Amino acid sequence: MEELVRYIVQELVSDPSLVEVTMTPESDTVMVINVKVAKEEMGRVIGKGGNIADSIRRIVRASTYKSDKKYIVKIGEKE
Repeated sequence: MEELVRYIVQELVSDPSLVEVTMTPESDTVMVINVKVAKEEMGRVIGKGGNIADSIRRIVRASTYKSDKKYIVKIGEKE
């Protein structure tokens, strides 16, 4: 799942090498996918009104529909 999110986000930004995607377990059934991008790229990843971020989350939810794990996508600014 981490690779899918990385691919999507790297296609959205102007410099794909600056994208950081990590996955950490929150519990036995919940995984958190943390996406970090440069400050100037946040608009491209979040989109107007959060539409692109919502779409990324929908894709993750749809691709893990039959999985017993829940995935949460968090998008943040790279420091």
